[in-house]
Amino acid sequence: MSESPSPSEASAARSEPHGPRRRALITGASSGIGEAFARRLARDGYDLTLVARGVAALEALAKELRESRGVAVEVLAADLTAPDELHGVEARVGAEPAVDLLVNNAGFGTAGPFAASDVEREEQEIRLNVLALVRLSRAALGVMLARGSGALINVSSLAALQPYPFSATYAATKAFVNSFTEALYEELRGSGVRVQALCPGFTRTRFQETAGIDPDSVPRFAWMESEAVVDASLAGLERGELVCVPGAGYRALALATGAIPRGVARRAMGLLQARRHKQ
Repeated sequence: MSESPSPSEASAARSEPHGPRRRALITGASSGIGEAFARRLARDGYDLTLVARGVAALEALAKELRESRGVAVEVLAADLTAPDELHGVEARVGAEPAVDLLVNNAGFGTAGPFAASDVEREEQEIRLNVLALVRLSRAALGVMLARGSGALINVSSLAALQPYPFSATYAATKAFVNSFTEALYEELRGSGVRVQALCPGFTRTRFQETAGIDPDSVPRFAWMESEAVVDASLAGLERGELVCVPGAGYRALALATGAIPRGVARRAMGLLQARRHKQ
């Protein structure tokens, strides 16, 4: 892992007449929703710790935000599916300067029949989407509860709301994220620490490319921009919203999904996805 800027630079950037600035740690920060969180939080005056595998992209973003927003930005290049590198990020979460907001954004999806999948890739998906999120959440809560303040945003998906044939592992990992976050919400009630499960629908990121999904198979009206997703998330966090579904259309879909018998919804999704994967 690499770290920048120097301690003196970081200290100077954090110094303010009214005390230390807030710090956010964002995983998967090099592109998409993670990058949008970094840009928005820097605009809001947060110092940042950015985590992703690609150090070049992180360093470029960090340099831009330091120069344009005057914030301190720390870069941690790490593959969160690798235990040693995950443990290194855990240690940073629990260290000074304290993290006020943890955005567990890193994740990826796979698509296609599970029986034909690469099981090693499926395991990596579980390690990143579930295990890394759990371990980093635990590290952050140890600090936040002692302080009596802080927040976790766990990036989930609209796919968490029902079984998703032909993306079975991905949807299951996100269902875990929702259940885990909802349970934490009750455990943390009255503690001063807030949590949110962010459940976006189709968002223009590199996710589809990684998952092997053709973006042209999704209607143009269904797409959201990462910036709109982040704006909805942070507004929802301020309101104490536990499950945030950005976009009026997706919120209506989420309500409809809850009203439809589970077997009917599962069958309809299976037919739709089977048709898409035969094309």
